[in-house]
Amino acid sequence: MISEELKAELLAVGLEAAGRAGELLRDGRPADLAVAATKTSPIDVVTEMDLAAEKLITGILAERRPEDGLLGEEGADVPGSSGIRWVVDPLDGTVNYLYGLPGWGVSVAAEYRGETVVGVVAAPLRGETYHAVLGGGAWSGGSRLACRAAAPLDQALVATGFGYLQARREHQAEVARRIIPRVRDIRRGGSAALDLCDVAAGRLDGYYERGLNPWDYAAGELIAREAGALTGGRPSEPASGELTVAATPAVFASLQPLLDEAGAWHD
Repeated sequence: MISEELKAELLAVGLEAAGRAGELLRDGRPADLAVAATKTSPIDVVTEMDLAAEKLITGILAERRPEDGLLGEEGADVPGSSGIRWVVDPLDGTVNYLYGLPGWGVSVAAEYRGETVVGVVAAPLRGETYHAVLGGGAWSGGSRLACRAAAPLDQALVATGFGYLQARREHQAEVARRIIPRVRDIRRGGSAALDLCDVAAGRLDGYYERGLNPWDYAAGELIAREAGALTGGRPSEPASGELTVAATPAVFASLQPLLDEAGAWHD
């Protein structure tokens, strides 16, 4: 079992890494990025910023926790020897970042023997940093987060996301078409990490998406769960790349089987 002291140490490292990477991305983004002269240069700049943020995070982790493992979006995959593995998305919401929209963040999670014990999501343009420690609740700064009170599915605001492959997008659009008549409305935020945090903060009643990678949801899923939300994948399965669902308990009970029936878990 992991000690409270170690969880506190991991949280401090996660907050430092996500916070500093968020500042780098915020301050280093060219003001004219979205209207750069060539079609390739904006993407190149975003990739460079993404890599720079991951390099900063991995440097902090290597200095503070040299024996830990690491799984990162930009290719880092280090096994480690301590039982701790960091799961890092240095820039979640790259299209939002490219266009100058505020819906992007830095996601840093720590796992202990495969279980997420610390999650941090820094959203610099929102001026918010969300964090959670397993068993310790979810927080934004000094304010404790709690998901919304119970509401029926037809009064639920639900977010989702879409993949980049055309066939998958078409199927996801069909799933959304089947979900829309059953809920209050659907949102597409563009960052899985922030959508999960918005469930935790009571800004959404639910969220679902297929095709996520571990670094997309590792921190946000813990934050949502510690705020009182239920999370999972297909019925009786955990959140995964096949399907990730997070919602208030009342909405989850209706949304998860509806998504399973609609085939949200396959392309």
